[in-house]
Amino acid sequence: MKRALAPVKEELAIWRGSGRVLPFWWRDDDATEPTPALDRLLGLAADLGAPLHLAVVPEPAGPDLANRLAAASRTVVISHGWRHRNHAPAAEKKAEFGAHRSPDVMHGEIGRGWQRLQRLFGKQALPVFAPPWNRIAPAVVAALPALGLAAISTYLPRREKHAAPGLLQVNTHVDPIDWQKRRLLDPAAIAAVTVARLSARRKRSVANEEPFGLLTHHLVHDDDIWSLTAAFVEIILESGAARFVSPLAELGPSYRQD
Repeated sequence: MKRALAPVKEELAIWRGSGRVLPFWWRDDDATEPTPALDRLLGLAADLGAPLHLAVVPEPAGPDLANRLAAASRTVVISHGWRHRNHAPAAEKKAEFGAHRSPDVMHGEIGRGWQRLQRLFGKQALPVFAPPWNRIAPAVVAALPALGLAAISTYLPRREKHAAPGLLQVNTHVDPIDWQKRRLLDPAAIAAVTVARLSARRKRSVANEEPFGLLTHHLVHDDDIWSLTAAFVEIILESGAARFVSPLAELGPSYRQD
């Protein structure tokens, strides 16, 4: 896999040569309970020495997951919806928090979810909301700060630093999964997308302040996806041109990644 990702390595070598540093974070979605796939994910992150931001579905999560993550010292938890249930009509793309239900109902679910994660995970819980399927209605976004959340994370480069007043936008930028076929995308295509987005930052046509995010989904990984994930993170670590940061790093020193 590293051979297929060689263009990413070459791009980061240019970064290093020019003295630029890429802020980087890793988000993995859909955790609800301890599973062999979760163990593999946590083991991979530990072997690599890479901080992991685990998007946990609050309603089904419980003490078993909290106990498992307590031993994962470099893993933090962010909020991933409420039940991860689709409420969109069949003809529309899936969304748990789209414009299909009462805002008050959705605000209540998000608030309960964040409170539940704080009770279960304590200081491991970070006030970041990652909506299932990366979709959310604007009216719901605007309510997140009042519910105790400091940032929202979806997919693709952000358009603005703040999604709403008092709410940082910190997205992910690379997803290795072909969701229609449920398998690894062509690694050459992953490399090309990554290089294009990194090059835009290096050339300052896109701001570099937003942490560059890798998005994975441990529950649907096959061996190819695991291999690509490991190779991608290894290249980041070995580049000398990137540093792992918290998705809330832009808010100040208290949110820096250990």
